[in-house]
Amino acid sequence: MHITSRDNSLLRQARSVRDGKVDELIFIEGLRLAEEALRSELSIEAVIFSHELVRKERASAVIDDLAKVSKRTDSVTEKLLESISYTKTPQGIVLLASRPENSVAALSVSESSIPLLVVLHQINNPVNVGAILRTAEAAGASGVIATKHTSDPFSPKSLRGAMGSAFRLPVWYGAEYTDVIKWCDERAIQSICADASAPSSHTEVNWTNGVALILGPESSGLSDDEIAMAKQQVRIPMQGDVESLNVSVAAGILLFEAMRQRKLI
Repeated sequence: MHITSRDNSLLRQARSVRDGKVDELIFIEGLRLAEEALRSELSIEAVIFSHELVRKERASAVIDDLAKVSKRTDSVTEKLLESISYTKTPQGIVLLASRPENSVAALSVSESSIPLLVVLHQINNPVNVGAILRTAEAAGASGVIATKHTSDPFSPKSLRGAMGSAFRLPVWYGAEYTDVIKWCDERAIQSICADASAPSSHTEVNWTNGVALILGPESSGLSDDEIAMAKQQVRIPMQGDVESLNVSVAAGILLFEAMRQRKLI
């Protein structure tokens, strides 16, 4: 089907999903992310693409594959695609997909596994949330927990930063911090938080057991009470007058130390 009106019901729905007004759907923009969604077998509700994009051989093949699994597939002009695009320059294709499972059950932590979880607590920059998800997958993390008031890992900006990792990593979103700590304690998962004043450096901590790495908000960090609730605190040694690192950079350093240690056992 070819859509010619800006007020078409599907385009109105796409704008609502883009703006976070539809809880059950997520907004995916760009050919690369569309391919990742297809590869991850997300449930695709709609595909909206431009005439210009379909002229490209690789894009045409992807659209054909998406059309086979999507409930509807529609073409638009670049101008109409611009009316729903999240970016200043439309990327040729938008998908509306069902939001991946969001519950503690998605983490699938079993007694036989040695989980490496990442807890994002009130991190409100979606770019950092996306970058941490991408890093977490690269470091072999088994899942991500995003507490209440953390940026939605499935917002358009987070998805762009995660580059498909959000489709593959199990995510529990909207949890209370105290519930996360209790859940970890009940499963003998050691909660470790990043704290610049911690006595132990990240290389002195044993990351080979079940671990939940807790990362706090960029502006204020974790509160004293939140730090005290974690079973262990860890710092990243730094030189010069630098007081802290970007939270996604810190996540990378800590997670890859965990991966290094786990590869030694």
